[in-house]
Amino acid sequence: MSQPSPIRTFHVDRSVVEIYSTKAEGGRAGALRASAILRAAIAKDGRARLIMATGNSQEDLVSTLVQDRDVDWSRLELFHMDEYVGLPVTHRGCLRNWIITHFVNVVHPGRVEFLDGNAADLAAEGRRYEKLLQEAPITLCTLGFGENGHIAFNDPHVADFQDPLNIKVVVLDEPCRRQQAGEGHFPNFESVPPTAITVTCPMLMSVQNMICSVPELRKAAAVKNALEGPVSTKCPGSIVRTHPQAHILLDVNSASLLKNVS
Repeated sequence: MSQPSPIRTFHVDRSVVEIYSTKAEGGRAGALRASAILRAAIAKDGRARLIMATGNSQEDLVSTLVQDRDVDWSRLELFHMDEYVGLPVTHRGCLRNWIITHFVNVVHPGRVEFLDGNAADLAAEGRRYEKLLQEAPITLCTLGFGENGHIAFNDPHVADFQDPLNIKVVVLDEPCRRQQAGEGHFPNFESVPPTAITVTCPMLMSVQNMICSVPELRKAAAVKNALEGPVSTKCPGSIVRTHPQAHILLDVNSASLLKNVS
């Protein structure tokens, strides 16, 4: 599969930003980059460790990535970055369900570890998951920006770039919950769980590589704040641009509010 060509490439702080003509092209470019990173890690270390985001913005990347037969998926250790508290695994909005349906049941990774949002002791669950993540460096994190600028479920009011915790329970803000309902994972705002358990900003920033896919017009304000505003928890995604191996992939719609970008 050929590598799509971005219509514009530039740097913001330490990150590389690429703008693609369509959402599908950006997702395919992200998948091909992810595949190369995973294959290189498996060749070097015998395994690759991936934290995977979920949701509509990640569909093109993931649907392309699972088609790659050059990756030895049996050597992949898969983690996810956040989960609702109290939501059944069978619910269509459950993030574990999304990963199982879109990824695990397709390529069958050698190891899969999920955050359990139904754990009786969520603090203990956080400590358990932290140990799993810290067993070895994380090769790659795929992620996106929320409409409110969040990364994982680190909404602006709970994001902490020096968080002492690597996993924590958070209360979701209203814009975040409205986004989840608007994307079709829940029938209405009221049905979106108010709390979640999430990997925190420092843990995300500790990974070796980041591929941040942020397509669609509804993300344009978050992209502008993340790339042209200050690095601040007011827009948690802004921290991504300080990572030395971050690639931020946009389409023309999500890039439409950036200065000097037509």
